[in-house]
Amino acid sequence: MTTESGVNQGMMEEEGGMLEDVRVLIVDDEKDILDSIDAAFQSEGALTLTAMDGDEAVRICNDDPPDIVILDMMLPKRSGFLALEKIKGKENSPIVIMVTANEGKRHQAYGESLGVDAYMLKPVPLGLLLNKAADLLDARDEAEGLIEED
Repeated sequence: MTTESGVNQGMMEEEGGMLEDVRVLIVDDEKDILDSIDAAFQSEGALTLTAMDGDEAVRICNDDPPDIVILDMMLPKRSGFLALEKIKGKENSPIVIMVTANEGKRHQAYGESLGVDAYMLKPVPLGLLLNKAADLLDARDEAEGLIEED
């Protein structure tokens, strides 16, 4: 199930949210988690897509890559790791933040070896997740020379 959501204007700051017009794919098989992350990103101006399994996440990233992917590790059809391998295996791949309840350092190391940009443990405070996404975007833009340093 994939949905493209509009921007929730009511909760944004006056000059726009910190993720204004950033395209975000949120992938989680737990609907309540998916919905809460979706609402949080929309409140900051993000344009969101959602997916509930790894195959759909890979399909979306192949068809029209988002700027950021919030990716659960444990997913039906294709695990987060197998999805990550396909998503990060391309030029100009999106930023990927993996969120998981698995605290194993071995899993984190494996995710990092596949190119994950951040690895966060559930339950992730939504403010922390939003800030991490914004920081990773800023770092990518700075590295690509798209923004000037003060």
